Amino acid sequence: MKIVVIGATGAVGKAVVEQLGQRHEIVTVGGTGGQYQVKFEDEASVRALFAKTGKVDAVVVAAGDLHFGPLHEMTPEQFRKGLNSKLMGQINVALIAQEYLNDGGSITLTSGIVGQQPIRFGANASAVNAAVEGFVLGAAIELQRGLRINVVSPTVLTESLDKYGPFFYGFESADARRVALAYSRSVEGAETGKTYKVW
Repeated sequence: MKIVVIGATGAVGKAVVEQLGQRHEIVTVGGTGGQYQVKFEDEASVRALFAKTGKVDAVVVAAGDLHFGPLHEMTPEQFRKGLNSKLMGQINVALIAQEYLNDGGSITLTSGIVGQQPIRFGANASAVNAAVEGFVLGAAIELQRGLRINVVSPTVLTESLDKYGPFFYGFESADARRVALAYSRSVEGAETGKTYKVW
């Protein structure tokens, strides 16, 4: 299979590339690194990316920014950070990828544990992650040509504890290699509309 991995230079993305790259052709995409670059908040940038990659068999998105901060100080502009990036960025990719996926191809997006298990300072993350999962549920029953869509919901990464650990006291972390197995299951399996939890 020819698989596009967006966010390939991040902790999860690198592990996904390593896992799937053992068996498939990987096209690495990042914001500034990788074989190609994309600003997935921008529809034109996403279209330009797929015009370069051509037809593919699977698309994985392991990218997206969120805002973490106290609710009583949060501004609408700060809240839109997650909406524009992790939510609409991934939706942009999913909508446009339909045109470039071969029959039976798949889309795998990324949410996160706080979509169902909230944390202090994580209202933006909870809303966005839950919305990504809701989009996948709705999209799965409408995709044509045998296309599939799933979402991976990881807990905090062991590799990211130095940065995000203080937000996740009491949560068990998962290493990126373990999380990458869920992406493999989505891409190489047969299910659709699923949320694969790595908690």
